[in-house]
Amino acid sequence: MKALQWHGAYQVKLTDDAATPRVEDPGDAIVRVVRSAICGTDLHPYRGEIASFTPGTVTGHEFTGVVETVGPGVRGFVPGDRVVASDIIACGDCGACRRGWHYQCDRVGLFGYDTVVGTTAFAGGHAEYVRVPFADVVLFPVPDAVGDEQALLIGDVLATGYAGAVGGEVRPGDTVAVVGCGPVGLLAMQAARVLGAAAVLAVDPLESRRALAAHHGAHPVPTGTDLPARVRDLTDGRGADVVLEAVGTDAALLSALEIVRPRGVVCAVGSHASEAMPMPTRLAFAKEITLRFAVGDPISAREPLMKLVRGGRIDPTFVISHRLPLSEAAEGFRLFDAGEASKVVLIP
Repeated sequence: MKALQWHGAYQVKLTDDAATPRVEDPGDAIVRVVRSAICGTDLHPYRGEIASFTPGTVTGHEFTGVVETVGPGVRGFVPGDRVVASDIIACGDCGACRRGWHYQCDRVGLFGYDTVVGTTAFAGGHAEYVRVPFADVVLFPVPDAVGDEQALLIGDVLATGYAGAVGGEVRPGDTVAVVGCGPVGLLAMQAARVLGAAAVLAVDPLESRRALAAHHGAHPVPTGTDLPARVRDLTDGRGADVVLEAVGTDAALLSALEIVRPRGVVCAVGSHASEAMPMPTRLAFAKEITLRFAVGDPISAREPLMKLVRGGRIDPTFVISHRLPLSEAAEGFRLFDAGEASKVVLIP
């Protein structure tokens, strides 16, 4: 089958002879991919930032498709069903899963991400077919009224943006600042609106991203040394009630802590990996800030999100800037890495 494989920093190549997946365990399903996407998380191995990443890994953890085959233990799906996969792989049976903490599953994994998450590598969705373990947990049916691309974004970026808004405890009337206006940040803004935010501030260094956020109702705010003053000017001197950090860098998180109001909440959903962030504890203590980290959990969030999408409350597809055939996936990575694309969808 055709699949996109990682071979080193800035080297992703399409192969025509990748092994077609097959059922290996009773709970497996084989899904024919209809749409997949490139995520900001995919850029870490793409840039060579993960030294242990295995050459030949089939990338991609956002995909929708059609069930082709199921193992004898699968109860909820039959061939022909339209489905969206959670990016997080979880067993559904361990103590963490029973509490709804799927990212803390004893057997957690992430499609197309080698063993960076968990101890078992699972080939990803930048391919024609994908083996999905724990199919009854990882897959979710797509209603006829929901398009493939709408469902696709529920599997990761919309669920992650929603996790930020929920973790930030957004309440009706709040002013919410979002630091980082990539796909996750843009969808966090939509989720904040659904939860009742009265105003949303879109903080990003790129004018193009700020413009897209503004087009969808946010107030654009450029970054810089005067960022705290700008936010105070927009909030009657208080600062934002809630700040959602959707970048995953020390600098972005420091900005979030600076612009939140006293006794406000900062929720970080960016993919953080720093081991030595200079945490401004004096500032955080003086302002009595609540700081929370959250990983998007499509398994827990997909049912309410699917209802919001189906009901027209959220249409996440506005973040998509490019739709390319799988054969042009390498160009899609280049565009996304260069900031020339907001979200790239691949079509096998």
